[in-house]
Amino acid sequence: MNKINTLRACSLLLMSGSSLVWTGQAWAESAHPTPPRQSVTLTTIESQPPNSSSIPAPVAPLPVANPTQVANPTQADLQALGQVTSVSQLSDVQPTDWAYQALASLVEKYGCIAGYPDGTFRGNRAATRFELAAALNACLDVVSDRFATKEDLAAVRRLQQEFATELATIRGRVDNVEARIAALEATQFSTTTKLQGEAILGFEAAGGGNPTGSQPNPIAVYRTRLNLVTSFTGQDMLITGIQAFNFQGALVGGASVQNTLFPGTVLNSGSTNLGFQPQFAGIDPNNLANSSAYGPNTVNLYKLLYIFPVVKSFTSFAFVKAETTDAFPQIIPWASEGQGALSRFAGVNPIVRLTTGTSGIGVPSGFGFIWNPNSKVNLTALYGVAGAANPGLVPTALDGSAGTPLGSGFLPNNQNSFIAAAQATFSPLKTLDLALNLSYSQHAINVLGTGLSSGGLLGYGGDVFSVPGLPYGAIGNLAQRVQLVGVGGTGTYRITPNIALSGYAAGIFVNTMGGTNTLAGGGALPSPTAGAVYTSFMGGVQFSDAIFEGNTAALIIGQPLYLESTSGIASSPNIPGVFSRARPFQIEAYYRFRVTDNISVTPGAFVIFNPEFNSLNETTAVGLIRSTFTF
Repeated sequence: MNKINTLRACSLLLMSGSSLVWTGQAWAESAHPTPPRQSVTLTTIESQPPNSSSIPAPVAPLPVANPTQVANPTQADLQALGQVTSVSQLSDVQPTDWAYQALASLVEKYGCIAGYPDGTFRGNRAATRFELAAALNACLDVVSDRFATKEDLAAVRRLQQEFATELATIRGRVDNVEARIAALEATQFSTTTKLQGEAILGFEAAGGGNPTGSQPNPIAVYRTRLNLVTSFTGQDMLITGIQAFNFQGALVGGASVQNTLFPGTVLNSGSTNLGFQPQFAGIDPNNLANSSAYGPNTVNLYKLLYIFPVVKSFTSFAFVKAETTDAFPQIIPWASEGQGALSRFAGVNPIVRLTTGTSGIGVPSGFGFIWNPNSKVNLTALYGVAGAANPGLVPTALDGSAGTPLGSGFLPNNQNSFIAAAQATFSPLKTLDLALNLSYSQHAINVLGTGLSSGGLLGYGGDVFSVPGLPYGAIGNLAQRVQLVGVGGTGTYRITPNIALSGYAAGIFVNTMGGTNTLAGGGALPSPTAGAVYTSFMGGVQFSDAIFEGNTAALIIGQPLYLESTSGIASSPNIPGVFSRARPFQIEAYYRFRVTDNISVTPGAFVIFNPEFNSLNETTAVGLIRSTFTF
């Protein structure tokens, strides 16, 4: 804080007995100061708190000894006026006084006092001894730091003697104000919570699917989320999120569009799923059992995430419910579930979705860190566990699968399902963003956990478990423990400020693990040796301010998740009339109208050729009109 302004403010308050209090927007007078309360908005992991050291200098009206002597200016007048450094321009200090003449000489030489261009001292009254003492005190600091003549030093000493009492009083007041300012700076932030909300309404129609399926009727779906974003220090962030939706589903089957088109869908996984559709609708994430508690029109906690700084450029986070996308920066321009792509496939790289990373209901629990060495590099890593709340395995429930099929325990063990993942994000050019993903997972059951395809089971022959309706007739033990390695890359290049190209590529390598598989009827079989490779890629273009300012259009094409190859005794057999493996292909287009800053409407559609990588399935089309409300 500028010392001259501090001294002057103190001297101007001596006669009134009032004190300065920061209100968050300006200084105000108060006889009983209280600690400040200032709200801070935190919206992203990289959000920064306000600079607590940047407190503006006080602006307070001077006490009026005789209101009839001078007009009472407004605060706007004070802010509109500049300052001058010549006492001779100050009309409310009598130029015949010796003190005026002595100070005038010092000020003209050293520029150590400020006034205003209209020729007043702005005290709203004639200058008092305290005001002159404050001016003298300001000149003492300046004169002591510069070369001064003997005459100037003599004048300063005489002025010090003349105003000794006032100088002592002012300095005491200054010390008091500075101590209070330090206290205000140390305590100016108070715990603050901000409510953020999003409501998505969709009208969906679909057709095609498996010949054994049926054509679904058009449906109306919704998802509503409320996030409480709390900061305790101004530098941290606690996100508590609740949601409700009316999507339906089940462990096997369920009243969903996907299962209507492709009967026998497992864990609601499928290529027709929407971007904002929860993966485990109607399923308890702790035991994968059908549960009305997670069904339509129920309110559930889907996110509990705490982010806090450790040292400069290094942030840590911990969560008991979260999505991988909460930590990993998403550089695809249409990644938003409520404002971007319509399908689950097009939104983010499949590597990010592994191990229920984007389940929509916050399955994993874990921790991680974010390192930003500079503005062009971000490195994020995390460890997450599904079923971390289970202390032990529940007795066998399904064909060798425990009643807690996702496993138990928080630390890595041979019973739970966990993932260790990292993403490095680079911006080598202002127009180019790149991201590399690497992950390692172990799953207690034989699934990928992406929610992208109902062909997500690693099949092999000769065991006891089979899932009806799987597109390639996979045969295997659901309880077969598998390990997965995921490698992926994503890039976005902005050709112009309004045109961006973006895409991703991903490979998932799945292998069985050693040990034995428990059979439902008792006994066990040695774990077989089997492996599979899945691939996916996507590319597209987005046009910002398309036709009208604020509107967005996009065209996206690519290959949904595909079983590229198998090894060991894993198989992907061609079954006449049932399954014929073929590479899938998807094309998607949408146009988002920005109605207001908080309301958008997005009509669009996507078409899948060889859905679920089965050429016997009919070409499937999904149309959607999505309305999104944010607040």
